[in-house]
Amino acid sequence: MEASLSMQADIAAQTMRNSVGPNMATHQNQTRAQMREKAEEFESFFLGQMLQPMFANIEAAEPFNGGSAGKIWKSMMVDEYGKELTKAGGIGVADMVMRELIRMQEGQ
Repeated sequence: MEASLSMQADIAAQTMRNSVGPNMATHQNQTRAQMREKAEEFESFFLGQMLQPMFANIEAAEPFNGGSAGKIWKSMMVDEYGKELTKAGGIGVADMVMRELIRMQEGQ
């Protein structure tokens, strides 16, 4: 599991490098608090995506069952689970992303 998380953090870091690209200088002045916030946002999103398949075959109970409203509600609920898991300490993805952001900033 640790190797898998490390590989996923590497993929996340590469994605961040690609999205930042030549504008890295503008990101050098980010405070650690801002970087931590972004790392936690990424972990929340990651956890939400990991939880989606767990809820894919679960039908919502009344009053949210069926239809597009039920699907939207379930998707939003799973996203909130990801946010709450991150607030509770997460699984370490934010820490790995934070280390990579610091490493990227120090390298410039």
